[in-house]
Formats: sequence, C-alpha cells, structure tokens
Amino acid sequence: MHPKLFIFLQYITPQHLLSRVAGWLAETRIGGIKNPFTKWFVEKYKVDMREAQEEDYTAYTCFNDFFTRALKDDARPIVEGENTIAGCADGAISQLGEIHNGRIFQAKGQDYSLLELVGGDPEIAAQFTGGKFATVYLSPKDYHRVHMPLDGVLQRMIYVPGDLFSVNTTTAAHVPRLFARNERLVCIFDTAAGPMAMILVGAMIVAAIETVWAGQVAPIKRQIRTTRYDEQKPIALKKGEEMGRFKLGSTVVLLFGADKVNWLEELAAETPVKMGEHFGDLI
Repeated sequence: MHPKLFIFLQYITPQHLLSRVAGWLAETRIGGIKNPFTKWFVEKYKVDMREAQEEDYTAYTCFNDFFTRALKDDARPIVEGENTIAGCADGAISQLGEIHNGRIFQAKGQDYSLLELVGGDPEIAAQFTGGKFATVYLSPKDYHRVHMPLDGVLQRMIYVPGDLFSVNTTTAAHVPRLFARNERLVCIFDTAAGPMAMILVGAMIVAAIETVWAGQVAPIKRQIRTTRYDEQKPIALKKGEEMGRFKLGSTVVLLFGADKVNWLEELAAETPVKMGEHFGDLI
C-alpha cells in the first residue's frame, strides 16, 4: 500500500472503536476463532514459540494470553553490573539520542515536544531536558512484556489520552508528533541515574496497556490522570523485572536526565534489540 494512502486511511478510521473491537476479539475464548487466528499469526510473523514457557499456541485461553506469553527462564539473560542499563523490550530501535531544546527526534523532518510527551507537566519535563531518549518499536512477532532497564522506585504514573495511529516506520516518517499525540502511559521512576521515564505508547488496535502494579490502565476515561506513588508504600522493581505489557504491541520511549547515561555506540535506528541485553551505561 502506498504510504500516503496508508496514512490517509488512519486519519479517517475510527481508531478507538476499531481498537476496542480488536480487543474484544483478542479476548475471545472460542477455540474455533482464536486457534485458527493464532496459527495464522504465528506463521505470518514467524513467531519463535520455542522461547515460550508454553510452546503450544492452542493452549492459551485467548489470543491476548498468547500475545503476552511468558518466556522460558533462560530466554533473556539480564546484563550484569551496577552501572549497566538493560534493554527494556524486544524490538528494534526507532530512534535514540539527545533531547535538544525540549524536542525529541522522531524521523527525518519530524520531531515532537518533550513537554507534550510527558503529559504537559513542566516539572517532569525539566527533569529530562538536555538528556537522552531511546524509542523502541515492538513488532507483532516480538515478546510483548516490558522490563526494567535499572532498579527503580515508582514515583508517579500519568495516563495521557490521545490518538491511536500505527507506530511503524511509515507513520513515524509521515505523522507529525506521533508519539506525543498517541494514547500513552508515562511512568516515572527514581533510579541510580536519577529520574527515568518509561513511556508506553498505544497504537492502532492496541487493546490495552497494563502495569504489574495497577493492572489494565488504558483504555480508561479520556482525560489525563496522574497517580502519585511517592506518597504511599514504595513500589520497587529490580533491573530485568517486568513492569508492564502491551496487548497487541506498540512502542516504549525511555528518557534519562542530562549527563546521566550513555547508549552503546553500536545502537542506531533500526538496530534490533532484545530485553535484558546491554543497552547503555551510567555515567
């Protein structure tokens, strides 16, 4: 399909209605529906079921359970070292680099506002001004649980309503402010590198975003909602622990403050990455 037609169709599609219908279908337990569809999905996207704790795709109660499947314990070793940053998800680098003048690079000719990305809170945005960002795209074939790059204590979670454009390379190149206009969940952690943001970005037919501490948090009422965790019993997660998951996949944006971390030199746009692998280092 021509890129311009692909983008035009996304503008005119009832994105949220389509996503909710897809979510309902992904939850069906009717074997005559879920099994043929899951088989098609495995074959089309060449999903490696040998990594999964349950290798038989028909054993999952619904497609979402298959999609968010757990991996075998040794499938993703976590990089060792107090100063190392682990990859947060399987996927590929969309872009990464420095946050310049409060703007984050999206694709050639496209960038977006850090302030808008984090939900419009200047206090949060200031923590990452001049810092580093990394955007990781999770394709359909990938493992769709998101894990901690470092040990962290949750400070706050902000749900930001928005659009549900696809988040692949075509839309990143043609849809302005893509990651700052899509529905997203902004999670702020206190780490050894200072504040760290993990932003889970929704997309077309993403049925829901979940976290390990709050369960399903999107879709909810379409208004910004902030939950403070620094004023209650701390939620502490270790490097490599699961922090959330996508039901039908999307993108994670990582943010760190100025002069806190360096990404590995070999990482660049389209570089494939795995959860737990060496991703960067604390300065």
